[in-house]
Amino acid sequence: MNIVLLSGSSVGSKTRTAMDYLQQQLTATTNDHIELIDLREKSIEFSDGRNYLDYHGDTLEVTTALMQADIIFIGFPIFQASIPGSLKNIFDLLPVNAFKDKVVGMFATAGSAKHYLIPELQLKPILDYMKAHTMQTYVFIEERDFHQQTIVNDDIIFRLNALAQSTVRMAKTYQQILQDEESQYDF
Repeated sequence: MNIVLLSGSSVGSKTRTAMDYLQQQLTATTNDHIELIDLREKSIEFSDGRNYLDYHGDTLEVTTALMQADIIFIGFPIFQASIPGSLKNIFDLLPVNAFKDKVVGMFATAGSAKHYLIPELQLKPILDYMKAHTMQTYVFIEERDFHQQTIVNDDIIFRLNALAQSTVRMAKTYQQILQDEESQYDF
């Protein structure tokens, strides 16, 4: 399976800290190809309605990686009670069916618990519209769960481990179902 981890903000460090932990966990538990994409390190063009294949450089690299992924983990900070504009731009660059047959796990970082429903109310509808199979649960990480760019809350570590494990398990199960359905046809 092809796993892409998308750190969905062009600023900050907490999302990347959690994404690095998730990458370490996945690397230790699976032999699948894992690619970490940090939007802080990319120069992404604004969406102007073109096909994603008509872009160049980092924009084409990121969109192609997402289109070829079987599993996508999206991590993002919450800004102004919403997802970051840089993450929304990525979605705008992709076609409507970009996440068809892909399993998506997610986590959000925030300064307070007041915004714990942002992934549910803002990100999941976008992913559903783009035909993703989103994991029912996500991990919400507050600022108090970090200290000096490390996660200090054992419950968050446990929940990130569970997210990684259940998302990979769901994707493998889904791939098996698709293969079983495809094998029913003679051609």
